[in-house]
Amino acid sequence: MIWTILVLVLAIALFLFGGKLVKIDAKKPTTGSVLVKKTVKLVSVLLIAGCVCRLYTPYYLTSVNPVILQEMVEAMQAQQNEMKNKAVREYVRKNGDTMAIDAPVLGNVDAENTIYVWTAASCGYCRRVHGELDRVLKERDDVRVVIKNFSIHGVMSDGPARAMIAAKMQDNAKAAKFVDMVMTREYRPAGEVKDQDKLAAQIEKKLMEFAKEAGLDTAKLAEDMNSDVVARELTNVRDLAERFEITGTPFLIINEQAFPGAIPASQILEALK
Repeated sequence: MIWTILVLVLAIALFLFGGKLVKIDAKKPTTGSVLVKKTVKLVSVLLIAGCVCRLYTPYYLTSVNPVILQEMVEAMQAQQNEMKNKAVREYVRKNGDTMAIDAPVLGNVDAENTIYVWTAASCGYCRRVHGELDRVLKERDDVRVVIKNFSIHGVMSDGPARAMIAAKMQDNAKAAKFVDMVMTREYRPAGEVKDQDKLAAQIEKKLMEFAKEAGLDTAKLAEDMNSDVVARELTNVRDLAERFEITGTPFLIINEQAFPGAIPASQILEALK
């Protein structure tokens, strides 16, 4: 801003007094001297016009017509979203089966319409979206939901993530029932537990209660939670999160379209169309 004002002052001075810098014989002015004088005037006018525009534009955009800024931001966001969706579409079309191979699947496992959801059991918004997805699955039998367990809250999300993936190794139908229990019931201890090892043990104990109710082999589940398959899926979830620029949960990919944040069942159904 300061440099713009300085240039403006110099440009005005050049416009007013620049002609005096060029000596012209009043009786016999040369073509060159006249051209130089006119050039000085033109340059000063252009500088003045440029500085005035530079000084007035921020005022116009912030005070006179701020809607333009909002429209510009929305247009940039729309362009960025389209670029992201394009990258998502290209990857999902080539690697959709790999994305789902180790992950629990809700709904019709053979459905043509696929929803991938990056979720964490410890995330309140994720638990809300789980309910919205459940409504969608009850209304549509041609949809499957692939659960990408994103362990982002330490002990609070790591145990449930490992358990849900390990459950898929036994039986997907039982795993789906187990996932629903974890996402709709309270698995965390009521009081504050500062010791992380004790907290993890209490969480796992509760998870095993859910697993037994879902018909899973709890001994095998506990063993599989530390298996290579679970580690592979957790790595896949993190790698895809980085690829798709997922910084938080929930994050949904609905028929190759990205939807960050908690969205309602109505929007999910609309996207499926």
